Amino acid sequence: MDELKEPVSPTGQYLNSSALSLSVLCFLESEVPIDDSQTMSLLKDVFLPINSRFSSVMVVDENGEKQWKRVEVTLEDHVNVPIFPSGLSPESYDNYLDEYISKIGMEEFAKSRPLWEIHIFKYPTTTAPGVLIFKLHHSLGDGFSLMGALLSCLQRADDPSLPLTFPSVQLPSHNRNGDNNNSILKILPKIFSVVSKTVSDFCWSVTKSTVVEDDKTPIRSGDDGVEFRPINMATMSFSLDHIKKIKANVGATLNDVITGTIFLGTRLYMQEMSKESSKAQSTALVLLNTRVLRSYKPVKDMVEPNAKTPWGNHFAFLHVSIPPLTDASSSNPLEFVFRAQQIINDKKSSLAVYLTGQLLEILKKFRGPEAVAKYIHGTLKNSSMGITNLIGPKEKMSLANHPVKGLYFTVVGAPQSICIAIVSYMGVLRVAVGAEKGFIDAKKLKSCIEKAFQMMLEVVCQTIDQQSTK
Repeated sequence: MDELKEPVSPTGQYLNSSALSLSVLCFLESEVPIDDSQTMSLLKDVFLPINSRFSSVMVVDENGEKQWKRVEVTLEDHVNVPIFPSGLSPESYDNYLDEYISKIGMEEFAKSRPLWEIHIFKYPTTTAPGVLIFKLHHSLGDGFSLMGALLSCLQRADDPSLPLTFPSVQLPSHNRNGDNNNSILKILPKIFSVVSKTVSDFCWSVTKSTVVEDDKTPIRSGDDGVEFRPINMATMSFSLDHIKKIKANVGATLNDVITGTIFLGTRLYMQEMSKESSKAQSTALVLLNTRVLRSYKPVKDMVEPNAKTPWGNHFAFLHVSIPPLTDASSSNPLEFVFRAQQIINDKKSSLAVYLTGQLLEILKKFRGPEAVAKYIHGTLKNSSMGITNLIGPKEKMSLANHPVKGLYFTVVGAPQSICIAIVSYMGVLRVAVGAEKGFIDAKKLKSCIEKAFQMMLEVVCQTIDQQSTK
């Protein structure tokens, strides 16, 4: 079987180590009751062929290097259908689903089997007649890769012969007006600005990952072992049309708007739980996709050598300080969008992400992958929350004649009290909050984020009304 081994990428090793083990939970809400009679054939004929990693275990070779080793897959070991009392109310099944998610989020994968599971929750909740849960270890790939794999199993509900389409992603253009910016007088200040931001961001990133922790607040317990504690889940939905209305009014991106909304909602929650914490030092780690192309490609293209949109883990963290709640921002909630936009643009215009990647390479070379995993663990633990987002299809999807009513995901195993995951689907942005159970009130945090969005939308609508009456 030696010929069926392939090296585990450095990031894959970091994400499945003694110091750090992250998994992704993806939820498909079915529009109809789930019939699981086709499960095994779909897994064998559609899912397993997507990528050899779904049929591989992670082993350590004679040189101490981690490898993916192909194995025979016993599908029954990977499929779970929990049994609960029948005939209960949807609200009761909501509670059962919450407990079940918390349970599987804490469970470790068996090292003797490929690192994925499927859980079929066949009971009607308040949001759907049934829920299909994919649990995949993060070492298999990042959200972009795993979304690509998931889409390979799904079809358009209206016409399976047509491809799924996605909202366009506009990459920044640095010279849209065709201006001649080659003058030395224009280039030097830009170079100085990039160098200055790079040095500042890199030093701040290293400091935050090693010695400087965020304050302990209502959103950060700061306890050791948070990653092993149960979580509470809460999800909310925002209309993309409403987000675009805010986006157009303030001249920001969609990500700026939703990040600003999350920041404001988080500060409102912190103020409600402990008034003095509304100005505490709190940092979000925003995941950045580092691929050259951002659009999904067929999986067969992603696994080719030198693919422009490669499979695997290709992301970096941006340390983004959550703006404090001030009188000015309370009176104009859009200030949080402006601040989010300014901070994220400044971070993206520096080369700190590249330097951090080089630092991890050096650390791996001299101290090994476990040392890098500990460094990343410290990066996560010293911050207050993680924010990650994905683009989903515009059309309704179907899996084995089960129309997908809703789609959301979360990341488990991170040493943080909050993970916020965002995905678009059918003109709606679904935001999922995974929060440390017993410490954070996920439903109250959800309510505060929804309130923040409503505050922003009302300001924009008032501005539009005033402009139209002039």
